[in-house]
Amino acid sequence: MKGALSRWIILLLTISIAGCSGAPTRPESVGSGDYAKVVEHVTALVRHEMKKRDVTGLSIALVDDQRVVWAEGFGYADKAGNVPASPETVYRAGSISKLFTATAAMQLAERGKMDIDRPLGDYLPGFSIRTRFIDAAPVTPRSIMTHHSGLPSDYLSGMWTRNPEPFTRVADRLKDEYAANPPGTVFSYSNLGVTLLGDAIGKVAERDFAYHVRGEILLPLGMSRSSFSPSRDRTPLAAKGYRKGSEMEDPPLRDVPAGGLNTSVLDLSRFVRMVFAGGKAGDHQIVKPETVAEMLRPQNTDVPLDLDFRVGLGWMLGGLGDIDIRNGGPVAHHAGDTLLFHGQMIVLPERKLGVVVLANSDTARRVVGKVAAEALMLALEAKTGDRQPEREKPEGGEGSLPEVALQQYEGWYATSVGAVNVRKTSGGLQADVMSRTLRLNPRADGSFVLQYRLLGLFPLRIGPLDGVGISRSDVAGREILAARRNGRELLIGERIRPVPVPAQWLGRTGEYEIANPGKDIILPEKVRLRADDGFLFIDYSIPVLFPGTVSFAVAPVSETEAIIRGIGRGMGETVRAVTVNGENLLSYSGYLLRKRGK
Repeated sequence: MKGALSRWIILLLTISIAGCSGAPTRPESVGSGDYAKVVEHVTALVRHEMKKRDVTGLSIALVDDQRVVWAEGFGYADKAGNVPASPETVYRAGSISKLFTATAAMQLAERGKMDIDRPLGDYLPGFSIRTRFIDAAPVTPRSIMTHHSGLPSDYLSGMWTRNPEPFTRVADRLKDEYAANPPGTVFSYSNLGVTLLGDAIGKVAERDFAYHVRGEILLPLGMSRSSFSPSRDRTPLAAKGYRKGSEMEDPPLRDVPAGGLNTSVLDLSRFVRMVFAGGKAGDHQIVKPETVAEMLRPQNTDVPLDLDFRVGLGWMLGGLGDIDIRNGGPVAHHAGDTLLFHGQMIVLPERKLGVVVLANSDTARRVVGKVAAEALMLALEAKTGDRQPEREKPEGGEGSLPEVALQQYEGWYATSVGAVNVRKTSGGLQADVMSRTLRLNPRADGSFVLQYRLLGLFPLRIGPLDGVGISRSDVAGREILAARRNGRELLIGERIRPVPVPAQWLGRTGEYEIANPGKDIILPEKVRLRADDGFLFIDYSIPVLFPGTVSFAVAPVSETEAIIRGIGRGMGETVRAVTVNGENLLSYSGYLLRKRGK
Protein backbone atom coordinates (compact mmCIF):
# COMPACT_ATOMS: atom_id res chain seq x y z
CA MET A 1 0.00 0.00 0.00
CA LYS A 2 2.36 2.56 -1.24
CA GLY A 3 1.72 6.12 -2.22
CA ALA A 4 1.96 7.31 -5.80
CA LEU A 5 5.06 9.41 -5.25
CA SER A 6 6.60 6.83 -2.96
CA ARG A 7 6.13 4.14 -5.61
CA TRP A 8 7.83 6.37 -8.14
CA ILE A 9 10.73 7.34 -5.89
CA ILE A 10 11.27 3.76 -4.79
CA LEU A 11 12.61 3.10 -8.26
CA LEU A 12 15.73 4.86 -6.99
CA LEU A 13 15.99 2.10 -4.42
CA THR A 14 15.33 -0.91 -6.63
CA ILE A 15 17.41 0.35 -9.57
CA SER A 16 15.24 -1.35 -12.13
CA ILE A 17 17.49 -1.91 -15.13
CA ALA A 18 15.56 -1.60 -18.38
CA GLY A 19 16.20 -2.57 -21.95
CA CYS A 20 17.59 -6.05 -21.26
CA SER A 21 16.82 -9.55 -22.53
CA GLY A 22 14.78 -8.84 -25.65
CA ALA A 23 11.49 -7.30 -24.57
CA PRO A 24 8.86 -7.47 -27.35
CA THR A 25 8.85 -4.45 -29.66
CA ARG A 26 5.73 -2.33 -29.76
CA PRO A 27 3.99 -2.64 -33.17
CA GLU A 28 4.75 0.19 -35.59
CA SER A 29 1.05 0.92 -35.91
CA VAL A 30 -2.33 -0.30 -34.69
CA GLY A 31 -5.27 -0.02 -37.05
CA SER A 32 -8.61 1.44 -36.10
CA GLY A 33 -10.43 -0.97 -33.80
CA ASP A 34 -7.63 -3.54 -34.10
CA TYR A 35 -7.74 -4.81 -30.54
CA ALA A 36 -6.39 -8.16 -31.78
CA LYS A 37 -3.01 -6.52 -32.36
CA VAL A 38 -3.20 -4.93 -28.91
CA VAL A 39 -3.87 -8.34 -27.36
CA GLU A 40 -1.08 -9.98 -29.35
CA HIS A 41 1.56 -7.50 -28.25
CA VAL A 42 0.47 -7.20 -24.62
CA THR A 43 0.25 -10.99 -24.32
CA ALA A 44 3.88 -11.24 -25.46
CA LEU A 45 4.85 -8.47 -23.03
CA VAL A 46 3.05 -10.17 -20.12
CA ARG A 47 4.81 -13.47 -20.75
CA HIS A 48 8.16 -11.75 -21.12
CA GLU A 49 7.78 -9.72 -17.92
CA MET A 50 6.41 -12.65 -15.90
CA LYS A 51 9.39 -14.78 -16.84
CA LYS A 52 11.85 -11.96 -16.28
CA ARG A 53 10.44 -11.03 -12.86
CA ASP A 54 9.41 -14.54 -11.73
CA VAL A 55 5.71 -13.70 -11.47
CA THR A 56 3.50 -16.72 -10.78
CA GLY A 57 0.06 -15.43 -11.82
CA LEU A 58 -1.42 -12.34 -13.46
CA SER A 59 -4.82 -11.29 -14.81
CA ILE A 60 -5.80 -8.36 -17.03
CA ALA A 61 -9.03 -6.73 -18.21
CA LEU A 62 -9.16 -4.03 -20.91
CA VAL A 63 -12.28 -1.84 -21.02
CA ASP A 64 -13.64 0.29 -23.88
CA ASP A 65 -16.57 2.27 -22.47
CA GLN A 66 -19.16 -0.38 -21.46
CA ARG A 67 -17.37 -3.34 -23.09
CA VAL A 68 -14.62 -5.57 -21.75
CA VAL A 69 -12.72 -5.98 -25.00
CA TRP A 70 -10.16 -8.38 -23.53
CA ALA A 71 -9.84 -10.30 -20.27
CA GLU A 72 -7.33 -13.08 -19.67
CA GLY A 73 -5.25 -14.80 -17.02
CA PHE A 74 -1.62 -15.91 -17.26
CA GLY A 75 0.33 -18.34 -15.14
CA TYR A 76 -1.17 -19.78 -11.98
CA ALA A 77 -3.54 -18.70 -9.26
CA ASP A 78 -2.43 -21.83 -7.37
CA LYS A 79 0.73 -23.37 -8.76
CA ALA A 80 0.78 -26.48 -6.57
CA GLY A 81 -2.89 -27.13 -7.31
CA ASN A 82 -2.33 -26.54 -11.03
CA VAL A 83 -5.09 -23.88 -11.02
CA PRO A 84 -4.51 -21.36 -13.83
CA ALA A 85 -5.03 -17.64 -13.32
CA SER A 86 -8.14 -16.36 -15.07
CA PRO A 87 -10.17 -13.13 -15.34
CA GLU A 88 -12.29 -14.47 -12.43
CA THR A 89 -9.29 -15.09 -10.14
CA VAL A 90 -9.64 -13.15 -6.87
CA TYR A 91 -6.54 -11.24 -5.71
CA ARG A 92 -5.73 -8.87 -2.87
CA ALA A 93 -6.16 -5.41 -4.43
CA GLY A 94 -4.19 -3.42 -1.85
CA SER A 95 -4.67 0.33 -2.07
CA ILE A 96 -7.07 0.15 -5.01
CA SER A 97 -9.43 -0.35 -2.06
CA LYS A 98 -9.18 3.38 -1.34
CA LEU A 99 -11.25 4.19 -4.43
CA PHE A 100 -14.18 2.28 -2.91
CA THR A 101 -13.76 3.91 0.49
CA ALA A 102 -13.76 7.33 -1.21
CA THR A 103 -16.84 6.37 -3.23
CA ALA A 104 -18.64 5.30 -0.03
CA ALA A 105 -17.81 8.67 1.56
CA MET A 106 -19.15 10.51 -1.48
CA GLN A 107 -22.38 8.48 -1.38
CA LEU A 108 -22.93 9.63 2.18
CA ALA A 109 -22.17 13.21 1.13
CA GLU A 110 -24.80 12.99 -1.62
CA ARG A 111 -27.33 11.80 0.95
CA GLY A 112 -26.58 14.69 3.29
CA LYS A 113 -25.08 12.42 5.95
CA MET A 114 -21.48 13.62 5.62
CA ASP A 115 -20.00 16.99 4.66
CA ILE A 116 -16.53 16.20 3.33
CA ASP A 117 -15.32 19.67 4.35
CA ARG A 118 -16.37 19.36 8.00
CA PRO A 119 -13.89 18.14 10.65
CA LEU A 120 -13.47 14.37 10.74
CA GLY A 121 -14.27 14.46 14.45
CA ASP A 122 -17.86 15.40 13.60
CA TYR A 123 -18.29 11.88 12.21
CA LEU A 124 -15.74 9.98 14.28
CA PRO A 125 -16.39 10.80 17.95
CA GLY A 126 -13.29 10.56 20.09
CA PHE A 127 -10.84 11.21 17.25
CA SER A 128 -8.02 13.51 18.30
CA ILE A 129 -4.33 13.89 17.56
CA ARG A 130 -1.76 16.31 18.95
CA THR A 131 -0.38 19.09 16.76
CA ARG A 132 2.44 21.63 16.79
CA PHE A 133 0.81 23.71 14.08
CA ILE A 134 -0.95 26.80 15.42
CA ASP A 135 -4.20 27.72 13.66
CA ALA A 136 -3.95 24.67 11.39
CA ALA A 137 -7.06 23.68 9.46
CA PRO A 138 -8.93 20.61 10.75
CA VAL A 139 -8.56 17.13 9.30
CA THR A 140 -11.54 16.60 6.96
CA PRO A 141 -12.81 13.73 4.79
CA ARG A 142 -11.76 15.73 1.72
CA SER A 143 -8.21 16.23 2.98
CA ILE A 144 -8.01 12.52 3.75
CA MET A 145 -9.20 11.51 0.26
CA THR A 146 -6.57 13.81 -1.30
CA HIS A 147 -3.82 12.72 1.15
CA HIS A 148 -3.44 16.28 2.42
CA SER A 149 -4.75 15.61 5.94
CA GLY A 150 -1.37 16.04 7.62
CA LEU A 151 -1.90 12.74 9.47
CA PRO A 152 0.98 10.27 9.84
CA SER A 153 1.30 7.84 6.95
CA ASP A 154 0.57 4.78 9.08
CA TYR A 155 0.04 3.54 12.59
CA LEU A 156 2.49 0.68 12.23
CA SER A 157 2.03 -1.28 15.45
CA GLY A 158 -0.56 -3.96 14.75
CA MET A 159 -0.93 -3.06 11.07
CA TRP A 160 0.38 -6.37 9.63
CA THR A 161 -0.20 -9.05 12.24
CA ARG A 162 -1.50 -12.59 12.58
CA ASN A 163 -4.63 -11.58 14.44
CA PRO A 164 -5.31 -7.89 13.77
CA GLU A 165 -7.61 -6.00 16.08
CA PRO A 166 -10.57 -4.21 14.47
CA PHE A 167 -9.47 -1.08 12.62
CA THR A 168 -12.15 0.79 14.55
CA ARG A 169 -9.79 0.81 17.54
CA VAL A 170 -7.06 2.74 15.73
CA ALA A 171 -8.56 6.15 16.56
CA ASP A 172 -8.13 5.41 20.27
CA ARG A 173 -4.39 4.78 19.75
CA LEU A 174 -3.69 8.25 18.36
CA LYS A 175 -4.27 10.53 21.31
CA ASP A 176 -0.54 10.79 22.15
CA GLU A 177 0.62 10.87 18.52
CA TYR A 178 1.36 14.05 16.55
CA ALA A 179 0.18 15.30 13.17
CA ALA A 180 2.99 15.26 10.64
CA ASN A 181 2.02 18.37 8.66
CA PRO A 182 -0.59 21.13 8.74
CA PRO A 183 -3.58 19.92 6.68
CA GLY A 184 -3.61 21.20 3.12
CA THR A 185 0.13 21.95 2.82
CA VAL A 186 1.60 18.90 1.04
CA PHE A 187 0.64 15.57 -0.52
CA SER A 188 1.59 12.90 2.01
CA TYR A 189 0.08 9.47 1.38
CA SER A 190 -1.73 8.17 4.46
CA ASN A 191 -3.15 4.70 4.96
CA LEU A 192 -3.98 5.85 8.48
CA GLY A 193 -6.19 8.64 7.19
CA VAL A 194 -8.22 6.35 4.92
CA THR A 195 -8.59 3.83 7.76
CA LEU A 196 -10.04 6.57 9.97
CA LEU A 197 -12.34 7.63 7.14
CA GLY A 198 -13.59 4.04 6.85
CA ASP A 199 -14.29 4.07 10.58
CA ALA A 200 -16.24 7.32 10.18
CA ILE A 201 -18.24 5.84 7.28
CA GLY A 202 -19.26 2.91 9.47
CA LYS A 203 -20.24 5.22 12.31
CA VAL A 204 -22.38 7.44 10.05
CA ALA A 205 -23.97 4.45 8.29
CA GLU A 206 -24.50 2.75 11.66
CA ARG A 207 -23.22 -0.58 10.41
CA ASP A 208 -20.00 -2.46 9.75
CA PHE A 209 -17.87 -0.77 7.07
CA ALA A 210 -17.30 -3.92 4.98
CA TYR A 211 -21.00 -4.82 5.13
CA HIS A 212 -21.97 -1.26 4.17
CA VAL A 213 -19.64 -1.07 1.15
CA ARG A 214 -20.75 -4.50 -0.04
CA GLY A 215 -24.41 -3.51 0.10
CA GLU A 216 -24.06 0.03 -1.30
CA ILE A 217 -21.31 -0.40 -3.91
CA LEU A 218 -20.07 -3.94 -4.59
CA LEU A 219 -23.39 -5.75 -5.05
CA PRO A 220 -25.10 -2.92 -6.99
CA LEU A 221 -22.10 -2.94 -9.33
CA GLY A 222 -22.40 -6.71 -9.77
CA MET A 223 -19.06 -7.29 -8.00
CA SER A 224 -20.42 -10.44 -6.38
CA ARG A 225 -17.02 -12.07 -5.86
CA SER A 226 -15.50 -9.02 -4.18
CA SER A 227 -15.33 -8.28 -0.46
CA PHE A 228 -13.44 -6.28 2.16
CA SER A 229 -11.56 -8.40 4.69
CA PRO A 230 -8.35 -8.34 6.77
CA SER A 231 -7.19 -11.54 4.99
CA ARG A 232 -7.12 -12.83 1.44
CA ASP A 233 -10.12 -14.59 -0.04
CA ARG A 234 -10.42 -18.35 0.67
CA THR A 235 -12.91 -19.36 -2.03
CA PRO A 236 -11.88 -21.72 -4.87
CA LEU A 237 -11.31 -18.70 -7.14
CA ALA A 238 -8.77 -17.09 -4.79
CA ALA A 239 -5.14 -16.64 -5.81
CA LYS A 240 -2.42 -17.75 -3.47
CA GLY A 241 0.56 -15.47 -2.87
CA TYR A 242 4.16 -16.12 -3.90
CA ARG A 243 7.53 -14.83 -2.83
CA LYS A 244 10.57 -15.71 -4.94
CA GLY A 245 8.43 -18.30 -6.71
CA SER A 246 7.43 -20.13 -3.53
CA GLU A 247 3.97 -20.11 -2.00
CA MET A 248 3.64 -17.89 1.06
CA GLU A 249 0.77 -16.52 3.10
CA ASP A 250 0.07 -12.80 2.69
CA PRO A 251 -0.14 -11.36 6.21
CA PRO A 252 -3.54 -10.13 7.44
CA LEU A 253 -4.04 -6.36 7.38
CA ARG A 254 -5.77 -4.39 10.13
CA ASP A 255 -6.44 -1.32 7.98
CA VAL A 256 -9.24 -2.80 5.88
CA PRO A 257 -10.62 0.47 4.35
CA ALA A 258 -7.13 1.35 3.09
CA GLY A 259 -6.17 -2.00 1.57
CA GLY A 260 -8.50 -4.90 2.40
CA LEU A 261 -10.37 -5.42 -0.89
CA ASN A 262 -10.37 -8.91 -2.44
CA THR A 263 -11.46 -8.75 -6.07
CA SER A 264 -10.92 -9.84 -9.67
CA VAL A 265 -10.09 -7.88 -12.80
CA LEU A 266 -13.58 -8.59 -14.14
CA ASP A 267 -15.20 -7.22 -11.00
CA LEU A 268 -12.96 -4.14 -11.08
CA SER A 269 -13.87 -3.62 -14.74
CA ARG A 270 -17.44 -3.03 -13.50
CA PHE A 271 -16.17 -0.16 -11.35
CA VAL A 272 -14.35 1.27 -14.38
CA ARG A 273 -17.50 1.05 -16.51
CA MET A 274 -19.46 2.79 -13.75
CA VAL A 275 -17.00 5.71 -13.91
CA PHE A 276 -17.42 5.92 -17.70
CA ALA A 277 -21.24 5.82 -17.31
CA GLY A 278 -21.32 8.83 -14.99
CA GLY A 279 -21.74 6.78 -11.82
CA LYS A 280 -24.37 4.40 -13.18
CA ALA A 281 -24.30 0.59 -13.31
CA GLY A 282 -27.33 -0.94 -15.00
CA ASP A 283 -30.37 0.35 -13.13
CA HIS A 284 -28.27 1.50 -10.15
CA GLN A 285 -26.99 5.06 -9.82
CA ILE A 286 -24.01 4.38 -7.54
CA VAL A 287 -23.06 8.06 -7.40
CA LYS A 288 -24.20 11.09 -9.38
CA PRO A 289 -22.36 12.19 -12.55
CA GLU A 290 -21.26 15.39 -10.81
CA THR A 291 -19.79 13.30 -7.99
CA VAL A 292 -17.73 11.26 -10.48
CA ALA A 293 -16.55 14.53 -12.05
CA GLU A 294 -15.57 15.93 -8.64
CA MET A 295 -13.64 12.78 -7.74
CA LEU A 296 -11.68 13.12 -11.00
CA ARG A 297 -11.11 16.87 -10.61
CA PRO A 298 -7.62 17.98 -9.47
CA GLN A 299 -8.02 19.04 -5.84
CA ASN A 300 -4.56 20.40 -5.10
CA THR A 301 -3.81 23.02 -7.74
CA ASP A 302 -3.20 25.61 -5.00
CA VAL A 303 -0.58 23.59 -3.06
CA PRO A 304 2.88 24.92 -4.07
CA LEU A 305 4.87 21.97 -2.65
CA ASP A 306 2.93 19.51 -4.80
CA LEU A 307 4.50 21.09 -7.91
CA ASP A 308 2.76 19.48 -10.92
CA PHE A 309 1.51 16.37 -9.16
CA ARG A 310 -2.29 16.21 -9.09
CA VAL A 311 -4.72 14.17 -7.04
CA GLY A 312 -8.49 13.87 -7.11
CA LEU A 313 -10.75 12.38 -4.44
CA GLY A 314 -9.24 8.92 -4.14
CA TRP A 315 -7.73 9.03 -7.65
CA MET A 316 -4.13 9.86 -8.58
CA LEU A 317 -4.03 12.05 -11.68
CA GLY A 318 -1.23 12.01 -14.27
CA GLY A 319 2.21 10.61 -13.59
CA LEU A 320 5.75 9.94 -14.69
CA GLY A 321 7.47 6.67 -15.49
CA ASP A 322 5.29 3.95 -16.98
CA ILE A 323 2.04 5.89 -16.42
CA ASP A 324 3.13 8.86 -18.54
CA ILE A 325 0.36 8.33 -21.14
CA ARG A 326 0.06 11.10 -23.73
CA ASN A 327 -2.71 12.31 -26.07
CA GLY A 328 -5.48 10.60 -24.13
CA GLY A 329 -6.67 13.46 -21.98
CA PRO A 330 -6.55 13.24 -18.18
CA VAL A 331 -5.06 10.05 -16.74
CA ALA A 332 -6.55 8.73 -13.49
CA HIS A 333 -5.04 5.74 -11.73
CA HIS A 334 -4.47 3.91 -8.50
CA ALA A 335 -2.04 1.15 -7.67
CA GLY A 336 -2.33 -1.45 -4.93
CA ASP A 337 0.36 -3.35 -3.05
CA THR A 338 0.47 -5.87 -0.24
CA LEU A 339 3.47 -7.98 0.66
CA LEU A 340 2.72 -10.50 -2.11
CA PHE A 341 -0.01 -8.99 -4.30
CA HIS A 342 0.22 -6.04 -6.68
CA GLY A 343 -2.29 -4.28 -8.90
CA GLN A 344 -2.78 -1.30 -11.16
CA MET A 345 -5.93 0.43 -12.44
CA ILE A 346 -5.66 3.21 -15.05
CA VAL A 347 -8.50 5.03 -16.79
CA LEU A 348 -8.70 7.70 -19.49
CA PRO A 349 -12.09 9.26 -18.65
CA GLU A 350 -12.34 11.43 -21.77
CA ARG A 351 -11.61 8.47 -24.07
CA LYS A 352 -13.54 5.98 -21.94
CA LEU A 353 -10.68 3.51 -21.93
CA GLY A 354 -9.46 1.63 -18.87
CA VAL A 355 -7.34 -1.29 -17.79
CA VAL A 356 -6.94 -3.38 -14.64
CA VAL A 357 -4.01 -5.69 -13.92
CA LEU A 358 -3.64 -7.84 -10.77
CA ALA A 359 -0.84 -10.26 -9.85
CA ASN A 360 0.06 -12.60 -6.99
CA SER A 361 3.85 -12.31 -6.62
CA ASP A 362 6.07 -10.04 -4.56
CA THR A 363 8.12 -9.23 -7.69
CA ALA A 364 5.14 -7.99 -9.73
CA ARG A 365 4.97 -4.31 -8.69
CA ARG A 366 6.80 -3.01 -11.75
CA VAL A 367 5.15 -5.59 -14.02
CA VAL A 368 1.53 -4.60 -13.34
CA GLY A 369 2.27 -0.92 -13.99
CA LYS A 370 4.22 -1.56 -17.16
CA VAL A 371 1.66 -3.98 -18.60
CA ALA A 372 -1.31 -1.75 -17.72
CA ALA A 373 0.25 1.34 -19.31
CA GLU A 374 1.33 -0.49 -22.45
CA ALA A 375 -2.12 -2.02 -22.92
CA LEU A 376 -3.80 1.36 -22.51
CA MET A 377 -1.41 3.16 -24.86
CA LEU A 378 -2.07 0.65 -27.64
CA ALA A 379 -5.81 0.61 -26.93
CA LEU A 380 -5.81 4.39 -27.25
CA GLU A 381 -4.22 4.08 -30.70
CA ALA A 382 -6.74 1.41 -31.71
CA LYS A 383 -9.67 3.55 -30.61
CA THR A 384 -8.55 7.04 -31.67
CA GLY A 385 -5.47 6.67 -33.88
CA ASP A 386 -3.40 8.65 -31.38
CA ARG A 387 0.04 7.05 -31.09
CA GLN A 388 2.36 7.77 -28.20
CA PRO A 389 5.13 10.28 -29.00
CA GLU A 390 8.72 9.39 -28.37
CA ARG A 391 9.73 10.00 -24.78
CA GLU A 392 11.27 13.40 -24.42
CA LYS A 393 14.63 14.00 -22.85
CA PRO A 394 15.25 16.99 -20.61
CA GLU A 395 15.61 20.17 -22.58
CA GLY A 396 19.16 20.60 -23.81
CA GLY A 397 21.81 18.01 -24.56
CA GLU A 398 24.72 16.89 -22.46
CA GLY A 399 26.59 19.72 -20.91
CA SER A 400 28.79 20.79 -18.03
CA LEU A 401 28.32 23.13 -15.13
CA PRO A 402 30.85 25.32 -13.32
CA GLU A 403 32.12 24.19 -9.95
CA VAL A 404 30.07 26.80 -8.12
CA ALA A 405 26.86 25.43 -9.66
CA LEU A 406 27.76 21.87 -8.69
CA GLN A 407 28.54 22.98 -5.15
CA GLN A 408 24.98 24.29 -4.78
CA TYR A 409 23.74 20.70 -4.96
CA GLU A 410 26.19 19.21 -2.48
CA GLY A 411 24.70 18.10 0.81
CA TRP A 412 22.01 15.91 2.33
CA TYR A 413 18.46 15.47 1.05
CA ALA A 414 15.50 13.82 2.77
CA THR A 415 13.60 11.54 0.36
CA SER A 416 11.07 8.70 0.55
CA VAL A 417 13.92 6.22 0.42
CA GLY A 418 15.84 7.87 3.21
CA ALA A 419 18.58 10.45 3.56
CA VAL A 420 20.60 10.84 0.35
CA ASN A 421 24.06 12.37 0.31
CA VAL A 422 24.88 14.27 -2.91
CA ARG A 423 28.61 14.84 -3.53
CA LYS A 424 30.50 16.71 -6.22
CA THR A 425 32.73 14.65 -8.52
CA SER A 426 34.72 15.48 -11.63
CA GLY A 427 32.24 16.90 -14.12
CA GLY A 428 29.08 16.04 -12.20
CA LEU A 429 27.47 14.81 -9.00
CA GLN A 430 27.21 11.50 -7.20
CA ALA A 431 24.32 10.40 -4.96
CA ASP A 432 24.57 7.63 -2.37
CA VAL A 433 21.16 5.94 -2.19
CA MET A 434 20.81 2.97 0.17
CA SER A 435 24.30 1.54 -0.42
CA ARG A 436 24.12 2.22 -4.18
CA THR A 437 25.86 5.04 -5.99
CA LEU A 438 24.12 6.95 -8.77
CA ARG A 439 25.84 9.44 -10.99
CA LEU A 440 24.02 12.67 -11.88
CA ASN A 441 25.32 13.93 -15.21
CA PRO A 442 24.74 17.62 -16.02
CA ARG A 443 22.82 18.76 -19.09
CA ALA A 444 22.96 22.03 -20.95
CA ASP A 445 19.67 23.17 -19.40
CA GLY A 446 21.20 23.02 -15.90
CA SER A 447 19.41 19.83 -14.84
CA PHE A 448 20.93 16.41 -14.20
CA VAL A 449 20.11 12.93 -15.48
CA LEU A 450 20.57 9.80 -13.42
CA GLN A 451 22.98 7.09 -14.44
CA TYR A 452 23.84 3.87 -12.65
CA ARG A 453 27.19 2.21 -13.28
CA LEU A 454 27.23 -1.55 -12.96
CA LEU A 455 30.22 -2.50 -10.78
CA GLY A 456 31.16 1.16 -11.02
CA LEU A 457 32.20 0.77 -14.67
CA PHE A 458 29.40 0.22 -17.17
CA PRO A 459 26.67 2.88 -17.54
CA LEU A 460 23.14 1.48 -17.69
CA ARG A 461 19.69 2.99 -18.10
CA ILE A 462 17.47 3.16 -15.02
CA GLY A 463 14.09 2.13 -16.39
CA PRO A 464 11.38 4.82 -16.22
CA LEU A 465 13.81 7.35 -14.71
CA ASP A 466 15.93 7.33 -17.85
CA GLY A 467 15.95 10.82 -19.32
CA VAL A 468 14.23 12.46 -16.35
CA GLY A 469 15.82 15.77 -15.47
CA ILE A 470 16.71 16.39 -11.81
CA SER A 471 17.02 19.95 -10.51
CA ARG A 472 16.78 21.94 -7.29
CA SER A 473 14.70 25.02 -6.53
CA ASP A 474 13.17 27.00 -3.67
CA VAL A 475 9.43 26.46 -3.12
CA ALA A 476 7.34 27.75 -0.21
CA GLY A 477 10.48 28.46 1.77
CA ARG A 478 11.90 24.95 1.29
CA GLU A 479 14.95 23.86 -0.73
CA ILE A 480 13.67 20.98 -2.83
CA LEU A 481 14.88 18.47 -5.38
CA ALA A 482 12.46 17.83 -8.26
CA ALA A 483 12.22 15.46 -11.22
CA ARG A 484 11.07 16.94 -14.54
CA ARG A 485 9.77 15.37 -17.75
CA ASN A 486 7.47 16.65 -20.48
CA GLY A 487 7.14 19.98 -18.70
CA ARG A 488 5.94 18.49 -15.38
CA GLU A 489 7.76 18.40 -12.08
CA LEU A 490 7.42 16.06 -9.10
CA LEU A 491 8.95 16.56 -5.68
CA ILE A 492 11.53 13.91 -4.80
CA GLY A 493 13.42 15.39 -1.86
CA GLU A 494 14.16 18.30 0.44
CA ARG A 495 17.57 19.74 1.25
CA ILE A 496 18.36 19.34 4.95
CA ARG A 497 21.10 21.00 6.94
CA PRO A 498 22.65 20.09 10.29
CA VAL A 499 20.85 21.27 13.41
CA PRO A 500 22.18 21.20 17.00
CA VAL A 501 21.67 17.87 18.71
CA PRO A 502 20.98 18.22 22.46
CA ALA A 503 23.00 16.14 24.88
CA GLN A 504 19.88 14.20 25.88
CA TRP A 505 19.50 12.88 22.32
CA LEU A 506 23.22 12.20 21.92
CA GLY A 507 22.95 10.08 25.06
CA ARG A 508 20.22 8.00 23.39
CA THR A 509 22.34 6.94 20.42
CA GLY A 510 22.86 3.21 20.04
CA GLU A 511 21.11 0.08 18.81
CA TYR A 512 17.46 -0.63 19.62
CA GLU A 513 14.99 -3.50 19.54
CA ILE A 514 11.19 -3.53 19.48
CA ALA A 515 9.98 -4.00 23.05
CA ASN A 516 6.33 -4.63 22.12
CA PRO A 517 6.35 -6.61 18.84
CA GLY A 518 3.11 -8.46 19.64
CA LYS A 519 2.39 -10.84 16.76
CA ASP A 520 3.34 -8.37 14.05
CA ILE A 521 4.74 -10.00 10.93
CA ILE A 522 6.49 -7.02 9.31
CA LEU A 523 8.85 -5.43 11.82
CA PRO A 524 11.78 -3.02 11.57
CA GLU A 525 15.10 -4.72 12.28
CA LYS A 526 18.60 -3.49 13.12
CA VAL A 527 17.25 -0.20 14.44
CA ARG A 528 19.95 2.28 15.34
CA LEU A 529 20.01 5.92 16.43
CA ARG A 530 23.30 7.57 15.49
CA ALA A 531 24.92 10.96 15.19
CA ASP A 532 27.02 11.54 12.07
CA ASP A 533 28.17 14.49 9.96
CA GLY A 534 26.25 16.93 12.16
CA PHE A 535 22.97 15.00 11.80
CA LEU A 536 20.98 12.60 13.92
CA PHE A 537 19.91 9.52 11.93
CA ILE A 538 17.63 6.56 12.51
CA ASP A 539 18.69 3.46 10.55
CA TYR A 540 16.61 0.32 10.11
CA SER A 541 15.94 -2.54 7.72
CA ILE A 542 12.81 -4.51 6.78
CA PRO A 543 14.17 -7.44 4.72
CA VAL A 544 10.76 -8.60 3.45
CA LEU A 545 10.11 -5.17 1.92
CA PHE A 546 13.47 -3.93 0.66
CA PRO A 547 17.15 -4.90 0.65
CA GLY A 548 19.74 -3.12 2.73
CA THR A 549 19.32 -0.42 5.34
CA VAL A 550 17.48 2.87 5.09
CA SER A 551 18.47 5.98 7.04
CA PHE A 552 16.24 8.92 7.96
CA ALA A 553 17.44 12.17 9.47
CA VAL A 554 15.63 13.35 12.58
CA ALA A 555 15.64 16.79 14.18
CA PRO A 556 15.12 17.14 17.95
CA VAL A 557 12.46 19.73 18.78
CA SER A 558 12.65 19.24 22.55
CA GLU A 559 14.48 17.10 25.11
CA THR A 560 11.97 14.29 24.53
CA GLU A 561 10.69 14.73 20.95
CA ALA A 562 12.26 14.63 17.50
CA ILE A 563 10.69 14.78 14.05
CA ILE A 564 11.63 12.87 10.90
CA ARG A 565 12.95 15.44 8.46
CA GLY A 566 11.65 16.02 4.95
CA ILE A 567 8.43 16.43 2.96
CA GLY A 568 5.94 13.70 2.11
CA ARG A 569 5.21 10.13 3.12
CA GLY A 570 6.62 9.29 6.55
CA MET A 571 8.17 12.74 6.96
CA GLY A 572 7.33 15.14 9.76
CA GLU A 573 6.36 12.28 12.05
CA THR A 574 7.43 12.25 15.68
CA VAL A 575 9.78 10.02 17.65
CA ARG A 576 9.29 10.42 21.40
CA ALA A 577 11.40 9.54 24.42
CA VAL A 578 9.07 8.03 27.02
CA THR A 579 9.31 6.31 30.38
CA VAL A 580 7.22 3.17 30.86
CA ASN A 581 7.29 1.35 34.20
CA GLY A 582 10.52 3.16 35.04
CA GLU A 583 12.22 2.15 31.77
CA ASN A 584 13.48 4.75 29.27
CA LEU A 585 12.25 3.91 25.77
CA LEU A 586 11.68 5.49 22.37
CA SER A 587 8.15 5.52 20.96
CA TYR A 588 7.21 5.64 17.28
CA SER A 589 3.95 4.75 15.54
CA GLY A 590 2.80 2.59 18.44
CA TYR A 591 6.09 0.74 18.86
CA LEU A 592 8.26 1.01 21.96
CA LEU A 593 11.99 0.66 21.30
CA ARG A 594 14.38 -0.52 23.98
CA LYS A 595 18.08 0.27 23.82
CA ARG A 596 20.17 -2.87 23.51
CA GLY A 597 22.72 -3.74 26.15
CA LYS A 598 20.66 -2.32 29.02
